[in-house]
Amino acid sequence: MNPALKNTLLFCFVGFLLLITGILQGWNSALFILNMGLVSSILALGVNLQWGFAGLFNIGVMGFVALGGLATVLVGMPPVGEAWSAGALQVFAGLALGAGTVVGAVVIRKKLVGRARTFGTLAILVIGFFVFRAVFDAGVVAIEAVDPALTGNLGGINIFGPHRDANDMLLPDYFILLAWPMGGLLAAGAAWIIGKTALGLRSDYLAIATLGIAEIIIAVMKNEDWLARGVKNVNGLPRPVPYEVTLQSDPGFIARAASWGLDPVTASTIYTKLCYTVLFAAVLLILLWLAQKALNSPWGRMMRAIRDNETAAEAMGKDVTARHLQIFILGSAICGIAGAMMTTLDGQLTPTSYQPLRFTFLIWVMVIVGGSGNNFGSVLGGLLIWWLWVQVEPMGLWVMNLLTSGLADGSALKDHMIESAAHMRLLTMGVVLLLVLRFSPRGLIPER
Repeated sequence: MNPALKNTLLFCFVGFLLLITGILQGWNSALFILNMGLVSSILALGVNLQWGFAGLFNIGVMGFVALGGLATVLVGMPPVGEAWSAGALQVFAGLALGAGTVVGAVVIRKKLVGRARTFGTLAILVIGFFVFRAVFDAGVVAIEAVDPALTGNLGGINIFGPHRDANDMLLPDYFILLAWPMGGLLAAGAAWIIGKTALGLRSDYLAIATLGIAEIIIAVMKNEDWLARGVKNVNGLPRPVPYEVTLQSDPGFIARAASWGLDPVTASTIYTKLCYTVLFAAVLLILLWLAQKALNSPWGRMMRAIRDNETAAEAMGKDVTARHLQIFILGSAICGIAGAMMTTLDGQLTPTSYQPLRFTFLIWVMVIVGGSGNNFGSVLGGLLIWWLWVQVEPMGLWVMNLLTSGLADGSALKDHMIESAAHMRLLTMGVVLLLVLRFSPRGLIPER
C-alpha cells in the first residue's frame, strides 16, 4: 500500500474512533479524549526528538511535565502580597546563598590542590549549608504561615487578577497563555542542568539519572508549600477560554444553544472544550511543522548520523555531547509546554497526580507504537494510545459483564472477573506494545 495512503487511513481510523465515541458516549467525552490526545501527541513529539532523532533514553518525562504545571501557577495566579512581605526576601536570599555555596565549592576545587582543596571544599559546603538553611527556612516558615488554608505560598505574577464582566462573571484570562512558553523555559533550564551532568553517560545510566532527577523535582513540588502549596494543591487557575457558568448566563449563547438543539449546560461544556481543541491543535501543528523542518534540515541529518554511529560522527568533527545537549533541551522544552497545557486544561495543579505510569511509560508506548523517528507517527501514537487508555477500562468492564452474565450473582468467579476489569488498561497497553513490536517493529508509521 502507498505509505501516504496508509498513513491517511490510520489517522482517519483514529478520527472514526473519536466519532463513534461522540455518538455513543456524548461529544463531551469525545472532546475530552481529543484534547488530552493532542497534549499527549505534543509530549510524544518531545520524546521522539530525543529518542527518535538522537537516541537519548530519557525516562524522566514526568519531571519536565511537572515543571510545565508549576509554570502555570507561577504565571497565572495573582501574587500573595502578605506572603511576599513576610518572607520572600529571605527565601530568595537563601536560594542565592545556596547557589553561591555550590559555585564557591567549584571555584575552590579549581584553585587549590591536595588536602587544601579537600578541606576547603568541605568547609565551604558545610558552612554554606547551615547558613543557607538558617536564612531559607525562616523565610519559608513566614510564608507558609500566611493563611495556609487558602494560600501559604507566594502565588504568581498575574497582577491583573481574575477578569470579570459587569455582572461579576468570570471572563477568559489570556495572560495564562504565557505559562505555556514559560513551562518550556523551566523544563529547558532543568534539562540544561541534567544534560551538563548526565549526558555522555551510557544510555542506561542516562535513564537512571533522568528518572532520579524527575523524582527529585516531584518531591520538591510536593514538599515546598511556599512554592505552589505542595500536596494542598492550587485550585482556580485562570483559563484562556470562556467559563461554562458565564456562557450559561449569556442570553445570546442560550439562544444559539437552543438553535443547535442543545440545553445551555451541555452546549457550554462542548463549546469550552472546542475552544481548548483549537488552541491545542494550533500548538501541535506549529510544533509539528518546526519538528519536520528540523528533521529535513542538515541539522536533522546530522542528528540522525550521530544517533546511528557516534564514532563516525566524531571522526567527521561533530561535537556529539554538545549536539546531544541541544536536542535534549529542545525535547524537554516541548514536554514542559505540554505539561503547562495539561495543567491549564485541568484548572488545578496536583503534584500527586504526576505518576511515572501516566507520564513516562504511556508516552514511550505512544512513541514506539506510532513510529520512533517519525513525527507524524508520534502524533498518531499520542491520539490512538490515549483513546485506548481512556476507553479500555469501560470496554473491559462491559466484556466481563457479558462473559459472566450466565453466572449467579455473588459468585466468587464473577466478582473476581468484574474486579479484574480495572487492570485491562495495563494488559491492553502491554498487548498492543507486543503486537506492534512483533508485526511492525518500526511502528505504525515508520521512519523513512
